[in-house]
Amino acid sequence: MDSHKKAIKGRGAGDNPENRFVGLYVETEEEHYSCPKTEFLTDHSKTAITRNDSPDVGFEFSFNPYRGCEHGCIYCYARPTHEYLGYSAGFDFESKIMVKKDAPDLLRKQLGSLKWQPQGIMLSGVTDPYQPVERKLELTRACLKVLAEFRNPFSIITKNFLVTRDIEILAEMAEHHAVKVNLSVTTLDPELARVMEPRTSTPERRLEAIRKLTEAGVPVGVMVAPVIPALTDHEMPAIIKAAAEAGAETAGYVVLRLPFAVKSLFEDWLESHFPDRKDKIISRIKDLRGGKMYDSNFKSRMRGEGEFSRQMNQVFKMACRKGGLNNSSSPLSTASFRNPDNRQLSMF
Repeated sequence: MDSHKKAIKGRGAGDNPENRFVGLYVETEEEHYSCPKTEFLTDHSKTAITRNDSPDVGFEFSFNPYRGCEHGCIYCYARPTHEYLGYSAGFDFESKIMVKKDAPDLLRKQLGSLKWQPQGIMLSGVTDPYQPVERKLELTRACLKVLAEFRNPFSIITKNFLVTRDIEILAEMAEHHAVKVNLSVTTLDPELARVMEPRTSTPERRLEAIRKLTEAGVPVGVMVAPVIPALTDHEMPAIIKAAAEAGAETAGYVVLRLPFAVKSLFEDWLESHFPDRKDKIISRIKDLRGGKMYDSNFKSRMRGEGEFSRQMNQVFKMACRKGGLNNSSSPLSTASFRNPDNRQLSMF
């Protein structure tokens, strides 16, 4: 490993790799040795809800109050999305956070449009809606209030205990069968989580979030995602067991994905934190990806392929059976959707 790519406390990435869309790249010593301060920049998007056409993600519409994520998870497949903004997938992704200040108003406008057909929306699908700055800005909370006002169904995936702050809104939507929360639990090892997902809630706090949400009547699932071969894959049964005991009803998993710059970032991270296991981990990743570090094929990118992939799937199914998970799953309901603007107009 190059000495300038040393681990930096509080950050997942070790540097700012070159943006694949930018021809000129300037490297500075300060960039590698100091922890970059987080900047919050205004996102001027004109719409809130985006449509997804990938056939393997499980949702069609999503909504992201933030672009970039201060959680700093080294493996995050969304890192390359920052390159479309002219930034790097490294430090920039976790330190230059785009904030959609008009998100609640934009969301209200789209939900109130005659063109909108009530259906489930995923928060957020790309970056975590409960990343640290949400505690101060409360953008996600404001958007949940809009969704609750329209009673438009939604699901959430997060690594942050902060989701429990909004239990009253989530419980209200649960009464209409219009909400589902998924907690992402990658490992039960707090030290591994600290270096792999430096600004997320601890694994213990995520399990506690599952417990609190369940007690409030909110349907909760656990996502073992990503599963990192030869590093976290052995934890899958224990994670599912712990989540089931906390009250989770469903479980899912996704194998590590390393698109574009995430590949080199992850390899450097392994060299910094697990140099003795790096070769084994990379070899196992390639076993799952047909000899490559990443395969974008829709049919296999989430689970991998080959014998190890089949074994992993068998372990997952067995753990779910033992934990009583995935026995039944009701789709989000749109039956209670209402347009408050139309209701007010009808009074006249």
